[in-house]
Amino acid sequence: MAFEAKKINVLDLQPRKAVGVSLPFSNKAVFNSTYETKEAIKANLINYILTGKGERYFNPTFGSGIRNLLFSNINRDTLTDLEFLVRDALQQYFPRLEIIKLDLKGAPDSNMISFTLNFKLTDTQVEDEITINFEQ
Repeated sequence: MAFEAKKINVLDLQPRKAVGVSLPFSNKAVFNSTYETKEAIKANLINYILTGKGERYFNPTFGSGIRNLLFSNINRDTLTDLEFLVRDALQQYFPRLEIIKLDLKGAPDSNMISFTLNFKLTDTQVEDEITINFEQ
């Protein structure tokens, strides 16, 4: 009888050692720490998606730039182009991430884009989901 061995990141073996910073910054000490790599990667993904192109110093290509589309016409072609750009950027900045499903829905009348990303980490096979709604 075969079974799949669970892979654990070395950083997760030290339960009191923080791996990253979670969002939003709302704790008394300004930010909350993450103690598992899956939480840190999820927080980094949210940070990437919410960051606009040119916002990050010394790395002007970092960020999804989705918020810039809220002031342009949202149609099927725009969402298709945006999905291609996001997939390409996620491969570049998050190579350990495997995209299961990327769903972008636009509401042109209300200038809203709904972003849903189902993903898993290639090392651990842990699946997770992020949903963000961009509104004007």
